[in-house]
Amino acid sequence: MSAARVFVARLNGCSVFDPAGDKVGRVRDVLVVFRSSRSPRVVGLVVEVPGKRRVFLSIGRVTSIGSGQIITTGLMNLRRFEQRGGEVRVIAEILGRQMNFVDGSGAASIEDVSIEEIGPGEWQVNELFMRRPKPSGSPFSKGQTVFADWSEVSESSIDGGPQSATHLLATYEDLLPADLANALLDLPEQRMLEVADELSDERLADALEEMPESDQVGILNQLEDDRAADVLDQMQPDDAADLIAQLSDERGEALLDLMQPDEADDVRMLLAYAPDTPGGLMTTEPIMVSADATVAEGLALIRRHELAPALGAAVCVTLPPYEPPTGRFLGMVHFQRMLRYPPNERLGTLLDQKLEPVRADASAAEVARILASYNLVSVPVVDENHRLVGVVTIDDVLDYLLPDDWRSSDGDEPSLPPRARARTAVSTATAPISTIRPAQATAARATDAQKNAAQKTPAQKRRDLRGKK
Repeated sequence: MSAARVFVARLNGCSVFDPAGDKVGRVRDVLVVFRSSRSPRVVGLVVEVPGKRRVFLSIGRVTSIGSGQIITTGLMNLRRFEQRGGEVRVIAEILGRQMNFVDGSGAASIEDVSIEEIGPGEWQVNELFMRRPKPSGSPFSKGQTVFADWSEVSESSIDGGPQSATHLLATYEDLLPADLANALLDLPEQRMLEVADELSDERLADALEEMPESDQVGILNQLEDDRAADVLDQMQPDDAADLIAQLSDERGEALLDLMQPDEADDVRMLLAYAPDTPGGLMTTEPIMVSADATVAEGLALIRRHELAPALGAAVCVTLPPYEPPTGRFLGMVHFQRMLRYPPNERLGTLLDQKLEPVRADASAAEVARILASYNLVSVPVVDENHRLVGVVTIDDVLDYLLPDDWRSSDGDEPSLPPRARARTAVSTATAPISTIRPAQATAARATDAQKNAAQKTPAQKRRDLRGKK
C-alpha cells in the first residue's frame, strides 16, 4: 500500500524497483501541473537510470510509494527527460519559493511539499511545509514553521521574485562535478541562474569544466565580471583558457586583468598555443620536484585529495625553478615505481628513461599516439629549450577527440566531428542564455554553427590576446 502522505524532499534519491524487485533507478524530482481551482496534480517522477540519464516515469505506472522505495509496473520510457510547457518540478522549482498567505498573515518560504494519493494512479499536492521569516536579526534564530494547504496560500508568487536555492543545493551536495553540470543544464533558465548564483566559486568552476563550451559561455556571460573572474581562478588553467578563447576579445582581456596574477599568467601562456597542439591541451599544474626529492616526499605530494588522479600518476623531475617554465626537464617518475623503493630513495635515480617528452607545438595526434602506445595517462610537454611547461593527461586528449556534444549524446555514434574539426566553427560570445537550454540544444546549436561559421576561430582569438599581452 502507498503511504497516505509522502514528502517530496524525502523522495529524492529513493530507489525505484520493477515488480521483480530489480532496481531501475533513483528518484530525482516530482513533476506537477497547476490547476485553477485545486492543488497541483502530480504527473510523474524524474528518475535517474544507469548511465546518469534522467527519464520521465508517469505516475500512472507507479504502484506503490513508501518505506523509502517506489515500485513500478516495470514499463518505462528511456528517452531522455525533457520538461514540457506547464510542467513544474517540485524540488527544482518550488522549494524555496516565497508564498503569501491569503488571510493576510504574511509570507513564508516553502521547505517541503507533501503529496497524497487520491485514487488509483492519481496523486496531488496535499500540504506545504513552510517557514516564516526570522523574527529577529540574530544569525542563529529561525522563523516559525507551519503547515498550510495549497488553498491557504497565494500561488501568484510562484512566478515572481528570485527563488532561494538552499534546499535544492542540499540535494546536489553529493553529486560529482559531471552530474552537477547535467543537473544544472536540466533546470529552467532562470532557476539555473539562481542556483549558479548561490553555488560557491569552486563548485561552480567544477561544474563549468564538465559542460560543453557553448553552455559554459552562456552561463559565464550572465555573471558579473568580478564573480566570473573568481570562478575562472578556481578552474584548471587549460579549461579556463578554452573558455576565455570563446569569449569576445574585450571580455576575455577584462577577465584576465581581474584574475589572480599567477592564474592569469598560466592562462595567457596557454592562450599562446593553438588549441590542437600539446601546448593548447596541457595543464600547467603538474607535480614538479627536484632530483634530490625522496620517494616519501613524492608520495606525500600525490596523496593530496584535491589532486586529479591523472596528475597524481607521476611526478616530474626538473632543475630549478619549479614553476612553468621550469629549469631543464630531467624526466618523470611513476607512482608505481615509487612504491617499489624505500622512502629515502632519491627520485633522480628512478627516472623513466624510455619516456620522451613532446614539444608544445607538436600535434595532438602525436600525444594520443604516445599515450596509446605506452599505456600512459600523462605525457610531459616541453618548450624549445627543453623546459617543462605542463603535462597532457588522458582526459585532455579524450575531450579533444570526442565529439563536442559527447556529454549530452544519447546514442553510440557521434553526432559531430571531433573537436579538432569542430573547434574551427563558432564563437558563442554573444549567444543569449536561452540558446543553451537542453530542449533546444539540437536545433539551436546547429543554427548557431551556421551563423557563426565566418567568425573568428578560437585559435585566432588566442593570437589576438597574445598580442595584447
